Amino acid sequence: MTEASGYVAQFRQHWPQYAIEAAGLGAFMLVAALVDTALESHRFPLHVLVASALLRRALMGVAMGGTAVALIYSPWGARSGAHFNPALTLTYALLGKIGRFDAAMYACAQFAGGAAGVLLAHLLAGPALAEAPVSFAVTVPGSCGVGVAFGMEMLISAMLMGASLYASNQVRLMRYTGLICGVLIALFVTFEAPFSGMSMNPARSVGSALPSGIWTAMWLYFTAPIMGMGLGALVYRATGPAVVACAKLNHDTDAPCPFRCHFTARGIHVPSLIRGAESELAKLDKRIRGR
Repeated sequence: MTEASGYVAQFRQHWPQYAIEAAGLGAFMLVAALVDTALESHRFPLHVLVASALLRRALMGVAMGGTAVALIYSPWGARSGAHFNPALTLTYALLGKIGRFDAAMYACAQFAGGAAGVLLAHLLAGPALAEAPVSFAVTVPGSCGVGVAFGMEMLISAMLMGASLYASNQVRLMRYTGLICGVLIALFVTFEAPFSGMSMNPARSVGSALPSGIWTAMWLYFTAPIMGMGLGALVYRATGPAVVACAKLNHDTDAPCPFRCHFTARGIHVPSLIRGAESELAKLDKRIRGR
């Protein structure tokens, strides 16, 4: 089999996951754009009724965190791994959990889905989404400047990646990985958004920049999330277990996994099983030596 035919076979096998990644980020951006319009547009009464900018960001955070949780725990998110973010996919590729072709297709799907979600929101919301201050929910550095925005984007990206890796590789926490990610997203939208717009996701930022024409410091929204998530993974590998079980945030054992996975068909976490066996062997060895 040639390399090209191998890629064709891989595409035929994994195209549903690619489609899910596109649809997932599209749904996330659709909700983000519509909620942002409802809260910030002067055409709607919520902007007046909720006078506090902090409270409006908190409401936005709850909406986006809740959307992320719903997508991660949905049957579709469980099948694709619920990345919806090229920076996350690239980090898992660097960790050796996803192949280069799958990573590239995931990223292409995510960029396409993000743009489609914003365009669909524009069809539904009309001019209110395009007008300032909404401007297609574009992400731009805040009043503190590009340097602070870069640092904050890198920090929150590292926190999200580190938390998701830690939770998804602990037997007692793995079922809560999606919830932990959702809570972090809600907190970041509420408190970090004034510094950078809270992206953590190149496809999310490009999806808003394309229709708005606002590309301010776009390099930041590519480099900071990738560097931050890479840093989060490095810290995790330096302080946590050597094995990353899978690239899925919510593992579904009912469908074939497209990643280099350490779960069995019955959902058994193999690294934990090995560690448990090693622990029992160590105890047995101590008993034998003590006799």
